[in-house]
Amino acid sequence: MVETVKLAEYLFARLKQLGIGAIHGVPGDFNLTLLDYVEPAGLQWVGNANELNAGYAADGYARIKGVGALITTFGVGELSAINAIAGAYAERAAVVHIVGTPDRPTQDERRLVHHTFNDGEFGRFAQMAVPVTVAQVDLKDPRTSPELIDHALRQCLLHSRPVYIQVPVDMVSAPVSAEPLRSEIRLPTAEPSAYSDSVIEQILERIYKAKQPVILVDGETRALGIVELVQKLVYLTGWASFTTAFGWGLLDETMPNVFGIYRGRFDTPAADTFVSESDLVFCFGPHFSTTNSYSKTSVPKAETAIHITHNEIRIGDKTFRDIPALLAVDQLVKKIDTSRVWDYPSYDKLSRPPPISYSEVLKDMPITQASFWPMVSTLVQEGDIVLGETGSAGHGCRDIPLPKHVRTFLPVTWLSIGYMVGAAQGAALAQRELIAASQYHGIKNARTILFIGDGSFQMTAQELGTIIRHNLNVTVVLINNDGYTIERVIHGLKQGYNDVASWRYLQAPAFFGAKEDTFTAKVKTLGEVQDLLETDAFKNIEGFKMVEVIMDREDVPEGPLVWLLQKQLNATK
Repeated sequence: MVETVKLAEYLFARLKQLGIGAIHGVPGDFNLTLLDYVEPAGLQWVGNANELNAGYAADGYARIKGVGALITTFGVGELSAINAIAGAYAERAAVVHIVGTPDRPTQDERRLVHHTFNDGEFGRFAQMAVPVTVAQVDLKDPRTSPELIDHALRQCLLHSRPVYIQVPVDMVSAPVSAEPLRSEIRLPTAEPSAYSDSVIEQILERIYKAKQPVILVDGETRALGIVELVQKLVYLTGWASFTTAFGWGLLDETMPNVFGIYRGRFDTPAADTFVSESDLVFCFGPHFSTTNSYSKTSVPKAETAIHITHNEIRIGDKTFRDIPALLAVDQLVKKIDTSRVWDYPSYDKLSRPPPISYSEVLKDMPITQASFWPMVSTLVQEGDIVLGETGSAGHGCRDIPLPKHVRTFLPVTWLSIGYMVGAAQGAALAQRELIAASQYHGIKNARTILFIGDGSFQMTAQELGTIIRHNLNVTVVLINNDGYTIERVIHGLKQGYNDVASWRYLQAPAFFGAKEDTFTAKVKTLGEVQDLLETDAFKNIEGFKMVEVIMDREDVPEGPLVWLLQKQLNATK
């Protein structure tokens, strides 16, 4: 007799096998019985303030742990989350979106029920999920459900993008075969072939001929599962190596040949000239949206570039298909002859200028973007996670030198403001799970640091309650510059539509349930920032903390935002 388990038990056992330790989401009447099986499966139920935040949190969790999951209810719940799912799709976060749906008789008989358009049509929401997920399954048959679950999860891992799983209420406890659970889900592998070997040889020849080569690591490197191999190639070649904003933190920036984010025409003249004049730019995991590529100015010239993508290699204007990135980079690491690789005698001209040090003379000066970020860089320690929300925070924090094993979240492509609050919750939870399992580079303690503007914070502030309730090690640094500064510099510098309500931000922790001794502080001058950084209670890595930093509404970090601001000012003259 075939051993069976309930469908919900099968689904959650699979998620646990993938390394998921917690599930985000919001209860609703079509998923309540499904939620009864979460904790018995050994998974933590997080419980978010709303479905949008749950989606952001599952995305943040996935980017640290590899895959995340959330559960919403049919219609109103899933549509609340779809913006977050779309962002995960755009920026390649492996999120499993599970939706509790009405029972099969209700759907088959086209009953007029709540959470629908009251027309008996139950398939529209699944259709809406199609463009933002790589697989969609509806578990209506116990005989095929295990196979469909495994298919969806395999696609999620293979493409590092969201998938959509519908679980009708009456299927939650349906018996399904437990046999597939005996084997873990495996991804297809590729073996070297004459075709792939030929392409690798072409790449090696380009490598050996290069006299000014550069490595550029973009954010899809994480999704492709090649971070460690690329890091090894950076070490083996010794070449000047940069990341994009999306890839920031994927390389060890303590290495002498790693120079942080390449910013195209917004970079130092030496760095921009060096990359522009390179005869080979070896690019891994390219994701060249305008916001990730400094308005396309950091995109390498086609004739000098080699791109390693999900399942393709582009050499100049030629594309070689069906060569997975993992196979390609593994073969390069194994075959490269380092004695034939260009050896740079020095990278002195690429060295970034040292950050401006704090001076007692300036202690009464107001805080500016230019002064704040170098000072606060000392806050970041080995193993921390740094999130910079879309806006001035997401640009200013890019100047922070990164210790080892620091992961970062910056505005990349989707740019849904408020994302980083939920993502910080999910990332911090994933970080804690990895530390507890001794899978965090030997690091015993670390924190998640969120830099966010006041406008973005107001979008998703409720998620502070989830962070506090789960006692996560999150430090929130809120830049209060009186509204949507990034929107002001794009358009409407003095317009009221870029204003936001004036909140008493430091009362938020108490409102959302923080303990009376929770650390909060408000700083307005450089001296107060320095005092803050020397305060033991603030430096302590444990527990939730919140700091409000007052800055001028028209002050922005160097780079694209200054360029946009100047255009605005010129237009008003």
